[in-house]
Amino acid sequence: MSSTDLVQRIKQILRIIYSKEEAGYAFRDLKNLMDLYGRNETIIAKRKKYNDRVVLTERDVILITYADTIYNSEEKPLRTLSRFLEKYVQDAVSGVHILPFFPSSSDGGYAVINYKEVDPRLGTWEDIQAIARDYRLMVDLVINHVSSKSRWFTGFLHGDRRYRNYFLVYDSRVDMPKVFRPRAHPLLTEFDTAMGKKYVWTTFGVDQIDLNFKNPDVLLRMIDVLLFYLAQGVEIVRLDAIGYIWKEPNTSCVNLAKTHQIVRLLRAILEYVAPYALIVTEVNFPYKDNVSYFGEGHEANMVYKFSLPPLVMDAFARKDTSYLRKVKKRLREDLLFFNFLASHDGIALLAAEEILQREDFENLLRITKAHGGLLSYRATDGATAPYEINISYFDAINDPNRLNDPLAVKRFIASQAIMLALKGIPGIYIHSLLGSRNYYSGVKNTGMKRMINRETLREEDLNAALSNIHSLRHQVLHSLLHLLDTRRQNPCFHPAGTMKVLDLDRRLFAVSRRFQGETVTIVVNVNNKRVMLPEYKGNSDLPGTRVFDGTVEPYGVYFLT
Repeated sequence: MSSTDLVQRIKQILRIIYSKEEAGYAFRDLKNLMDLYGRNETIIAKRKKYNDRVVLTERDVILITYADTIYNSEEKPLRTLSRFLEKYVQDAVSGVHILPFFPSSSDGGYAVINYKEVDPRLGTWEDIQAIARDYRLMVDLVINHVSSKSRWFTGFLHGDRRYRNYFLVYDSRVDMPKVFRPRAHPLLTEFDTAMGKKYVWTTFGVDQIDLNFKNPDVLLRMIDVLLFYLAQGVEIVRLDAIGYIWKEPNTSCVNLAKTHQIVRLLRAILEYVAPYALIVTEVNFPYKDNVSYFGEGHEANMVYKFSLPPLVMDAFARKDTSYLRKVKKRLREDLLFFNFLASHDGIALLAAEEILQREDFENLLRITKAHGGLLSYRATDGATAPYEINISYFDAINDPNRLNDPLAVKRFIASQAIMLALKGIPGIYIHSLLGSRNYYSGVKNTGMKRMINRETLREEDLNAALSNIHSLRHQVLHSLLHLLDTRRQNPCFHPAGTMKVLDLDRRLFAVSRRFQGETVTIVVNVNNKRVMLPEYKGNSDLPGTRVFDGTVEPYGVYFLT
């Protein structure tokens, strides 16, 4: 689409979201912003590199990590992360998603105090830019809310007129039973302000204040932040909690029509300023709501596949891939998913709850507790319901009570192989790459259940573990690197290729991937017994298994050509 057509689209979207007058002044300011950032040297260089288009290949895999997951007391964590990538990861992944590295007051960085600063405890923008030179950099646009300690909200509390309309404010508590609640705490939080006692909308917590996107100035401020990130070398933008940003009376206040218009607007802005950049929507809802953010090709480039982590966990718990195969067969071929099994958050349950039979859903919760995991809840109809599982993915797949289980690493790698086999772009959480276990002291010290999968690792200790061939971390890392190497060298995993789910045996997950006349079949056993496939004898691409004799070993992974 030409620049002129994009400008017209942007104007039209603004007129849908706002009044004619508001849309007019918003467009003038927005056009100035777009033209300003369009002259940025970093953005211009990347436009030339990618020839003004989105480029994805079979080599694209994203590593998800906090800036300070690995630390060294003698330097800033971002530099330690850079050294870890250079030493252990290299080109096994193409991109790095650095979770919020901004000054923050809570929630693992998602209560942002200042969007345009790097937390000085972590490093500088120069450190971020250095990683962006070697990897496709993915960052969060924490768009729904800001920290209660941010300048915007503290200005509001002190009566600064510039920020009076930045938030959703009420003079008294208002009963809004239709609003979807992802947490169990009250929707409105009481604050003392220069204007008296006020009740402010706080979807995710008392320290995270929802922004009022009915005010065009708020949207313009967030667009400025988005474009600023691109100027720092960012290529992939994760729209955090995007489904919550627009609120209307007497609705669920999630996934509303104007929310979709804002995503469509952001996509058009990127196509105008930085057509190589991608938008990924983080929408933790059932499948229909999730895929609606593709918007017939005009909204997100990718969406998170939230059903995958619980369904893979279920497959290994019951040694049965039936749900996985059924869901994958229904997926549209033209949709590009961000596939992941673990992240800094828990294993979301909303998507799984609509797929699993009740007894199997309850079994998943029982397995979680048996494996030392925790459950987080959301408010619903005056009660609470399970919202997510909090557990390390290694312990979700393996029972931590079974010490020295000889199949533990193999079982875990099999779970990761399913994710890597699927069409889409894989995202691997650093604690999965390193085989981390449940981090109970983190939960105890903070009171946050999600800390169970957010351990921080001293670089010296990590290096010692990774240099020991008998350690769990070494075995998991090198097994995963083998899988990643196999995947990136096979063009069948190109995201533009096709995928067919095969019905071989309920204990197996098998897919056929095809691209430009070449085909590979991936077979993964979720069972601790051998399965025979005599009709599939032939060659295998997986290192160490060049010939496949038809025997699928317990938790075996095979790439068959």
